[in-house]
Amino acid sequence: MTTHTNETTFTTPTPTDVVAVRTFDAPRDLVFAAHTEARHIRQWLLGPDGWTMPICEIDLRVGGAWRYGWANPDDGRAFEMSGVYLEVEEPTRIVFTERFEDNPESVNTIDLVEEGGRTTLTMTMRYASEEVRDMVLATGMTDGARVSHDRLAAMLPSFA
Repeated sequence: MTTHTNETTFTTPTPTDVVAVRTFDAPRDLVFAAHTEARHIRQWLLGPDGWTMPICEIDLRVGGAWRYGWANPDDGRAFEMSGVYLEVEEPTRIVFTERFEDNPESVNTIDLVEEGGRTTLTMTMRYASEEVRDMVLATGMTDGARVSHDRLAAMLPSFA
């Protein structure tokens, strides 16, 4: 797989997995903090413009829970996701469950590799079945993730 800075790529290497890869022009510690600290997450993990994150709860430890809630003040829409941390290896790896509303739970793994001051994020999202994976992909999740990653890339310098 080829990874380019300023582009998030998505692949489906198995019937149940989606893999997202993005390289950021920032050190690994900073990219890890951006994914684990509410003060940062609330700024970039918003998907398309117009959304806010009024709920951002993080208990970053094995067995600790997390919960995010988004709202769109323009049209009144809102939704939440939540899960539990299964592994936390600062600053290289996070494994956690994720449940979006009534959908089946996934297990997500974020691996961070730094080289030359740039960090490549590889996020593997493992779903219960190919049907669930395809249902999630059909929601436009990849578009929202790309927008959020673009926002993160622009904001990382201000997080330092």
